[in-house]
Amino acid sequence: MYCHFIRQFGITNAFYTHKNKAQVEFKKFFSNKYATKYTIFLVIFLAIHFGSFAQQKFTFNGYVKDSLTGETLIGASINISGENRGVATNAYGFFSITLPKANYIIACSFIGYESKLYSVSLDSNKTFDIFLTPKSFVQTNVIVNARRRDANVKNAQMGRVDLSIEKIKQIPAFLGEIDILKAIQLLPGVRNAGEGNAGFYVRGGGPDQNLLILDDAVVYNPGHLFGFFSVFNSDAIKNVTLIKGGMPAQYGGRLSSVVDVSMKDGNNQKVQVEGGIGLIASRVSVQGPIKKDKSSFIVSARRTYVDAIAKPLLKNGNFSGSGYYFYDLNAKMNYKLGSKDRIFLSGYFGRDVFSFKNKERGFNTGITWGNSTATARWNHIFNRKLFANTTILYNDYKFRFDAVQSDFKVVLSSGIKDLSGKIDFDYYPVPEHKIKFGGLYTYHRFTPNQLSGSQDSTVFSPNTGLNKFANETGLYIQDDWEVNSKIKINAGLRFGTFTQIGAYKIYTTDVAGNRIDSVEFGKGKKVKGYNGLEPRFTFRYSLTDSSSFKVAVTRNVQYIHLATNSGSTLPTDLWVPSTYRVNPQLGWQYALGYFRNFNDNTWETSVEVYYKTMQNQIEYKEGANSRTLRDPEEDFTFGRGWSYGAEFFVNKVKGRFTGWIGYTLSWTERRFPLLNNGNIFPAKYDRRHDMSIVANYELSPKWKLGGVFVYGTGNATTYPERFYVVQGNLVQQYGTINSYRLPAYHRMDLAATYTPNKHPERKLKSSWIFSIYNVYSRANPYFIYFDQTGSPYQGTLQVSARQVSLFPILPTVTWNFKF
Repeated sequence: MYCHFIRQFGITNAFYTHKNKAQVEFKKFFSNKYATKYTIFLVIFLAIHFGSFAQQKFTFNGYVKDSLTGETLIGASINISGENRGVATNAYGFFSITLPKANYIIACSFIGYESKLYSVSLDSNKTFDIFLTPKSFVQTNVIVNARRRDANVKNAQMGRVDLSIEKIKQIPAFLGEIDILKAIQLLPGVRNAGEGNAGFYVRGGGPDQNLLILDDAVVYNPGHLFGFFSVFNSDAIKNVTLIKGGMPAQYGGRLSSVVDVSMKDGNNQKVQVEGGIGLIASRVSVQGPIKKDKSSFIVSARRTYVDAIAKPLLKNGNFSGSGYYFYDLNAKMNYKLGSKDRIFLSGYFGRDVFSFKNKERGFNTGITWGNSTATARWNHIFNRKLFANTTILYNDYKFRFDAVQSDFKVVLSSGIKDLSGKIDFDYYPVPEHKIKFGGLYTYHRFTPNQLSGSQDSTVFSPNTGLNKFANETGLYIQDDWEVNSKIKINAGLRFGTFTQIGAYKIYTTDVAGNRIDSVEFGKGKKVKGYNGLEPRFTFRYSLTDSSSFKVAVTRNVQYIHLATNSGSTLPTDLWVPSTYRVNPQLGWQYALGYFRNFNDNTWETSVEVYYKTMQNQIEYKEGANSRTLRDPEEDFTFGRGWSYGAEFFVNKVKGRFTGWIGYTLSWTERRFPLLNNGNIFPAKYDRRHDMSIVANYELSPKWKLGGVFVYGTGNATTYPERFYVVQGNLVQQYGTINSYRLPAYHRMDLAATYTPNKHPERKLKSSWIFSIYNVYSRANPYFIYFDQTGSPYQGTLQVSARQVSLFPILPTVTWNFKF
C-alpha cells in the first residue's frame, strides 16, 4: 500500500528517506498554486495511512468448494459482516484477504448454495477451505443463512452475467438438448443469428467478435448440425460467464464479448454417473476420485443418432447410406501436488459428419468439421497474497469436403490451428485492491480454402502457398479497486502485438490481375506487424445499499477476422488473420447503466445504454465468391460500423417463481466505400426490437414448470426490386443492401420436469423432461426465395416470393439419470 500510494501520485521514495530530495520532488510535481492544498491533503493521508499501517495485519486465504463433490466455486463471495469489505474467488476458487488483527464474522455465499457464517479470530495468518452445500441437499434446520452481497449492484464490472448450469437446465431446450449458447441469447444485448443457428451477436458485433473459450482454449466454431446446437455439453460444464460490456484487460483479441466456459474438475469424494436419453441424442458422464481429496477425473460424451433414425427411411432410395451425426468428448483430470500446487489436464474433441450417396450417378460426398482443444494448467500459490496459473493450450478447427465420382476425387479443406502459452497472476495486497496481471503468446496457422484431388493416376497437390502464419502476444495489468463504500473502480491496460510471418509470397499483379512479380519471405521472417494499447475502465458509484450507477469505457483490438457470406458461423466460413493488406479490427465501446435491487435482493433490475464504434470491418466485394480457390484477401473490402442502443432487464432470483424479462432497443449500421455506393446501410444483424421472457415455477417437489417467449424484429436482407427478361432468361435487379426486412420472429416454448419420489436407500436419481418447442407452431422465416411460373414468350410469366420455415411445433421427452 505504501508503494502503491507513491506510484499513484508520482512521488519517489526519496520523500521518505531524504528530506531535501523530497522537497525537490514535491516542487517538481506540484505547481505553486496547488502546493498548499496538496500538502494538507498529503499530511492527512499520511496520518491515516501510518495509523492503519501501525496496526498488525494478517491474511487468511483458501478455497471455496462444493461440500459434496469437492468442486471449487468460481466467483463465490467472502464478505466481512458489518463492513463493506470482501473478495470474490477467482477462476480456480481461490481467495485471499488481509485485515487488521481482530475478531471477524465472515459470510460466504454463492448462487444456488446455502450461505454460511464463520467466526474467525485473526491473530495470525490462517489458511482454510470453505465448504458450501447445494440448497437442494440441505436440511434447513442446520443452515445459517447470510445475505448475499449482490454482485450486479456492488461490482464495478458492467455487462457481466454468471449463469449456473442448474439455472440453464431449467430453460426449455430445443429437442431436449440443453444449450448454453441458446440460454445466453435470451439475455438483453445478445441476439440470435436466426432459427437453427448457434451464432450470436452482441451489441451490434459480428459472430467473430465473440471470444468463446473452454478452459482457456479458444473455440472457433461453436455449432453442431450447421449451427442448430452448440458444442458445449452441459453435463461437463461447471460455470458460464458472459461479459458484454467493460471487458476486463485479462481478455483480448475480440471486440464485442467474452463467453468463458469452465469444465467441471470431477467429484473427488465418490464415483458419480449421470446422463440423459433423448429423441435425437444421448449423453453420459462419469466422474470420481483418482485419490480421494487429492485428485479426480471426469469424462463426458454425447452423440446424436439421427443417422440411425433416418436409415430405414433411406434404405431403398437413391440416398441409401447417406446420413448425419455429431459427437462430443470432454475429459479432465486434476491432481494436488501439495498445499501450494495443483495441475489440471483437460481436453475437448468434437466432430460433425455428413455423408451423401447417389447410387445412380456413382457420386459420393462427405463433409466433416469440428474442434479439438487441449489445456494443461499449473496452479501455484507463491504466498498468501499471490496466486499464479500457468497454461499451455492447443486448439485445432478443421473443415473438410470430399467428393468422389468414378475415378475423379476432389478434397476442399480449411481451418485454423493455435499453440499458446500464458501466465496469469492474482495479487491481493489489501482488501481494497485485487490486482491481476499476466501475458500470453500464440502461434497461429491459418489454412484458407485448399484444393487437392486426383484423377486416374494424376494427383493434384494442395496449394500450401496460401497458408498464413502469425505470432500474437499480449501483456496486461488491471486493478479492481474499492476506493470507499461508494466508489469502486476496475481499471486495466492491455498491450498486444500481431505479426504475420513467413513462409509467404506477395505477388504484384497488373490491371488484369495477372501476376508480374513477387516478394518471398522465408520461414519465420516478418511480413507485417501490428500492435495496440487497449485501455479498459469501469466505474461504480453506489447511490444506496441496493442501487448503483456504472460507467465503462473500453478499447479493443481484434487481429483475426471471419469472412462470411452468411448470417452466422457456418463450417464454410473462413478465419483470416491480419496481414500486409488486412488491418486489425478496432473498437471503442462506451456504456453507462443504473442498477437497482428490490425486496431484499429478490428482484434485480438494470438499464444500460451503450455506443460502439468499429473500424476495419470485413465483407466480400459485390459479386465475389467466398469459395474461390485464390487468396480470399483479393475479394475483401473494408469499412466502418457503429452500434448503439438501450437494454432493460428485470430478474426475479428468489422464491418458487423465478425468471426474467429482457428487452433491447438498438441500431447497427455499416458503411463500406465499395458497397452500396458508399452509403450507410443496416447490418445484417441489425434488430430494432428484441425481447425475451423466461419463467420458472416450482409447482411441487415433484414438478417444475418452465417457459420461454421470444420476439424480435425480422433480419435485414436484400431483395430484387425489378425483373427483366433478356434473351429468354430472367434477370434480377437487386435493391440497396439490407433495405428489406423479413417478418418478425416470435416463438413460445414450454417444459415440465417430473422428479419421482426419492427413496432414501436408492442411489439412482432420475427425472423426466417434457418440452414443446414452438407451442403455437409459428412459421418463422428461415429465408425467402423467388419462384417463377409461366413463360416469358407467351406473356404468362409470374414471379412470386416464397418463404421457407424450419420448425413447426416439436414435442420431445428426455430421461435424465444420476447415480
